[in-house]
Amino acid sequence: MTKTMMVAGAGGFIGGWLARRLADEGHQVVMVDCKRFDDWWERPRGPNMFGFMRDLSDPVDANEIVRRYPLDEVYMLAADMGGMGFIANHKIECMRSVLTSTNMIEAAQRHHPAARYFYSSSACVYPGFRQEGTDNVFLIESDAYPADPEDGYGWEKLFSERMCRHYREETGFATRVARYHNVYGPQGTWKGGREKAPAAMCRKVARAVIAGDKSIEVWGDGEQTRTFMFIDDCVEGTLRIARGDNVDPVNLGSDELVSINELAELVMAIAEVHLDIVHVDGPQGVRGRASDNRMMRECYGWEPDISLLSVLAVTYRWVYDQVKKEAR
Repeated sequence: MTKTMMVAGAGGFIGGWLARRLADEGHQVVMVDCKRFDDWWERPRGPNMFGFMRDLSDPVDANEIVRRYPLDEVYMLAADMGGMGFIANHKIECMRSVLTSTNMIEAAQRHHPAARYFYSSSACVYPGFRQEGTDNVFLIESDAYPADPEDGYGWEKLFSERMCRHYREETGFATRVARYHNVYGPQGTWKGGREKAPAAMCRKVARAVIAGDKSIEVWGDGEQTRTFMFIDDCVEGTLRIARGDNVDPVNLGSDELVSINELAELVMAIAEVHLDIVHVDGPQGVRGRASDNRMMRECYGWEPDISLLSVLAVTYRWVYDQVKKEAR
């Protein structure tokens, strides 16, 4: 049955892929972002996609666009965020996203109390003291408390998770929350400080290949560990969580743990080049973080399963093309 969906943050990486998936399902998709249309990678296409430039941190804009359509599902992905290079140095911008998060849930509940409301949280809500090693760093959802999230960005995400919980408990509004773990893929941010590690590594290797350089830089010793989820798994998991019965926040991420040095070696192997890794000072985040997917498997009978090795080449080729265009 055709429904009307809203994707807040649709001009971004995950939002754009999600909007495309919803449109392909045959739904009407209302796409909203504060960026200029020229900066959207997935622009409205076809008669069932509608694009709007709105600043959702402004309650007037948020209410105006939310009440315009009879919404069945709202996907709240809008946030001022990026990779560790951004969130470590722009805590004010990250915290200001609380305005967007609060405006959107208030407007959605007020105008569409029977709708489903999905909020994209982050693994940055987990306490730093649980992520001080590089092994056995698989985080279960209850590990978020006692709270000590990533300063700035993590606190905003955890606060907004609580808002979803209280709106559900006090008003009956059907909120669902996913904690994203490091999403990557084509059309993702690949430069400027907001990119995640896979895109950053692809860019570094691609620039070295094109320029004939013999080395790349990696922040820290490169032994810090992470898991990385391909965009297709992210979109699939988002829809399962948004439409499912579990009301508690749930991890959405791969459980394939790799170090940043290993990530660099994988990208170099794809590029068929050997480069020296020069370790330099820079924001590193926590020492180790991985997604424990037991709740996802128990609640949805599914978990992200696209391996890093199988699709990283797709991301590298896309980033390489962008670097080559920039070089021209």
